Amino acid sequence: MTMLSWSVIEYSAKYEAAGELSHVKDIIKWGTDYFLKSFNSTADSIDQLVMQVGKGGTPDDSDPNDHYCWMRPEDIDYDRPVAICHSCSDLAAEMAAALASASIVFKDNKAYSQKLVHGAKTLFKFSRDQRGRYSAGSNEASVFYNSTSYWDEFVWGASWLYYATGNSSYLQLATTPGIAKHAGAFWGGPYYGVLSWDNKLAGAQVLLSRLRLFLNPGYPYEEILKTFHNQTGIFLCSFLPDFTTFNRTKGGMIQLNHGAPQPLQYVVNAAFLATVFSDYLDAADTPGWYCGPHFYQTSALRKFAETQINYILGKNPRKMSYVVGFGNHYPKHVHHRGASIPKNKVKYNCKGGWKWRDSKKPNPNTIVGAMVAGPDRRDGFHDVRTNYNYTEPTLAGNAGLVAALVALSGDRTTKIDKNTIFSSVPPMFPTPPPPPAPWKP
Repeated sequence: MTMLSWSVIEYSAKYEAAGELSHVKDIIKWGTDYFLKSFNSTADSIDQLVMQVGKGGTPDDSDPNDHYCWMRPEDIDYDRPVAICHSCSDLAAEMAAALASASIVFKDNKAYSQKLVHGAKTLFKFSRDQRGRYSAGSNEASVFYNSTSYWDEFVWGASWLYYATGNSSYLQLATTPGIAKHAGAFWGGPYYGVLSWDNKLAGAQVLLSRLRLFLNPGYPYEEILKTFHNQTGIFLCSFLPDFTTFNRTKGGMIQLNHGAPQPLQYVVNAAFLATVFSDYLDAADTPGWYCGPHFYQTSALRKFAETQINYILGKNPRKMSYVVGFGNHYPKHVHHRGASIPKNKVKYNCKGGWKWRDSKKPNPNTIVGAMVAGPDRRDGFHDVRTNYNYTEPTLAGNAGLVAALVALSGDRTTKIDKNTIFSSVPPMFPTPPPPPAPWKP
């Protein structure tokens, strides 16, 4: 939800031009309305949050769960438990980021925007007061969506709350060196610069570089913002083909998750960050940036993003589009229950749907626009419904895809929206005193 909101804030004119602005706002509101129901969003402080709705389990668990039962979502009749968490800093701070960024998207709807800001503040306070990873302990989240840390979400959530409220205490927190250090801001590591559902640091660094480029708040923030800006430059260098931080497949796909399955969600996020940052530099009349001694033009970032998105859309060794319904050759056996069961008025029970899960026939329903998990590190792809490492679409992946596509779309004359994101940020410097009255002899 945060990625979608970010893309709308930067590129609302492009959404408008494509006739998709009200559509994307509907999608965001569907998500934020849901979030507002998962905690007491009218309270100023909370001590619990609902999380991990549903039940993972395994496909060979006879206990009904979301992997064992292959049925349409609207036919589900088994219990889908909710967990309640009392210390889930990562989840609460990421939800705060989602609500805060959406509040900027909906700023023309004052009442709703304020509701979102209030919820974001409440969640962020909870994330700071009751520390802990949401996936710690024995719950399902640790198996399916294990979180490595919550420090990156602190920086990300605080950055969005600063933009949404203009309250400098959030900026102080987002630029606290100790928090940034815990989030891994000053050292490499194999996933440095990789924005994902688990690690928001790269996104937060780009977001805070934006502040430095356009508002330049100066002391006491300048030193750390300069560091974030430099670090952003460094990890964007690592995406360029001249550098070897990340391998590429023979077909040219960057392996941001180092050959592990489901690579495309990382690729689209990187394509968005590269494009939005190149647009920031253009808007700040900066022709490019340095990678070591070499100067690169902003067009290098765009070219990286374009080649990666083109790969996903079919410019790859298999000539296959990994976005369902786009092009002539795309995955037909997507790992998606609703898409794989025909609309035939038959209500299949838990095991009744297995015949559709295991069928060799293409899905009867085309889930248009869904990006699948993606190829392996040899550009290979198995279009098999049960192999989710190739054929599963996710919200996290699609959000990055939408953001990258809108950022790259249109001609170069439609620039980013420089000001909307700062509409709640007060002037950085006090207004100068009025000029003296004209002198009369």
